[in-house]
Amino acid sequence: MAKALERGYTLVEVLVAFAILALALTLLLGTLSGAARQVKWSGQAGRAALHAQSMLDGIGVAEALRPGHRDGTFERGRYRWSLDIDHYQDPLLPPPDRDDPGAPRLLQLSLRVQWGGDGDPARTLELHSLRYERPDPLDPSGTGGAR
Repeated sequence: MAKALERGYTLVEVLVAFAILALALTLLLGTLSGAARQVKWSGQAGRAALHAQSMLDGIGVAEALRPGHRDGTFERGRYRWSLDIDHYQDPLLPPPDRDDPGAPRLLQLSLRVQWGGDGDPARTLELHSLRYERPDPLDPSGTGGAR
């Protein structure tokens, strides 16, 4: 009678418990690795934004802005950037008077910062800004030497 009251787990019950435990650990590890990827991406995007903002802050400070294209790298090639500067024309306003060298003009700055590759997906951050183009007192045509 004592043996009938003593009951243990069967092999099937133990195997089912291990399968449930393995499934739970797999889901937990998948969640943690996804979170680690997001933290890595967030850090890289933050660094790209800091580089881009720093670059935009310095554009036109030491030298006059001129339309054109420039590119380069940050952090020994880890981040690549390209900058396009072009005349901006608001579609809702009439074109500026090119005969007036003192007429206000705007330049559009388009900065693209890219990073990734080498196993990571390529990422891109684009920033756009408008800057006032100061008339060049030495250029009587008022074109800034660009046209």
